[in-house]
Amino acid sequence: MAKKIKIESDLYEKLEKCAGTAGYSSTEEFIIHILEKTVRDIDAGDDEEKVKEKLRGLGYLS
Repeated sequence: MAKKIKIESDLYEKLEKCAGTAGYSSTEEFIIHILEKTVRDIDAGDDEEKVKEKLRGLGYLS
Protein backbone atom coordinates (compact mmCIF):
# COMPACT_ATOMS: atom_id res chain seq x y z
CA MET A 1 0.00 0.00 0.00
CA ALA A 2 1.48 3.33 -1.07
CA LYS A 3 1.70 6.20 1.39
CA LYS A 4 1.90 9.90 0.60
CA ILE A 5 4.25 12.40 2.20
CA LYS A 6 4.43 16.18 1.99
CA ILE A 7 7.61 17.81 0.68
CA GLU A 8 8.26 21.55 0.72
CA SER A 9 8.07 23.10 -2.76
CA ASP A 10 11.66 24.38 -2.68
CA LEU A 11 13.02 20.96 -1.77
CA TYR A 12 10.88 19.24 -4.42
CA GLU A 13 12.21 21.59 -7.09
CA LYS A 14 15.77 20.70 -6.08
CA LEU A 15 14.88 17.01 -6.18
CA GLU A 16 13.42 17.45 -9.67
CA LYS A 17 16.63 19.07 -10.91
CA CYS A 18 18.80 16.37 -9.33
CA ALA A 19 16.62 13.60 -10.76
CA GLY A 20 16.92 15.05 -14.25
CA THR A 21 20.66 15.58 -13.95
CA ALA A 22 21.18 12.04 -12.67
CA GLY A 23 19.10 10.56 -15.49
CA TYR A 24 16.16 9.20 -13.51
CA SER A 25 12.91 8.75 -15.41
CA SER A 26 10.97 10.63 -12.74
CA THR A 27 11.41 12.60 -9.55
CA GLU A 28 9.47 9.90 -7.68
CA GLU A 29 11.92 7.22 -8.85
CA PHE A 30 14.83 9.37 -7.64
CA ILE A 31 13.26 10.00 -4.23
CA ILE A 32 12.47 6.31 -3.73
CA HIS A 33 16.06 5.39 -4.65
CA ILE A 34 17.45 7.91 -2.15
CA LEU A 35 15.18 6.64 0.62
CA GLU A 36 15.98 2.96 -0.06
CA LYS A 37 19.72 3.67 -0.10
CA THR A 38 19.53 5.65 3.13
CA VAL A 39 17.60 2.88 4.89
CA ARG A 40 20.16 0.27 3.71
CA ASP A 41 23.03 2.44 4.95
CA ILE A 42 21.41 2.92 8.36
CA ASP A 43 20.60 -0.79 8.67
CA ALA A 44 24.19 -1.68 7.74
CA GLY A 45 25.46 0.68 10.43
CA ASP A 46 23.25 -1.03 13.00
CA ASP A 47 24.62 -4.42 12.01
CA GLU A 48 28.19 -3.14 12.26
CA GLU A 49 27.58 -1.88 15.79
CA LYS A 50 26.15 -5.25 16.83
CA VAL A 51 29.25 -7.01 15.49
CA LYS A 52 31.52 -4.59 17.35
CA GLU A 53 29.59 -5.20 20.58
CA LYS A 54 29.99 -8.97 20.17
CA LEU A 55 33.72 -8.59 19.49
CA ARG A 56 34.09 -6.40 22.58
CA GLY A 57 32.26 -9.02 24.62
CA LEU A 58 34.69 -11.66 23.39
CA GLY A 59 37.65 -9.44 24.26
CA TYR A 60 38.79 -8.79 20.69
CA LEU A 61 38.05 -5.05 20.91
CA SER A 62 38.52 -2.69 23.81
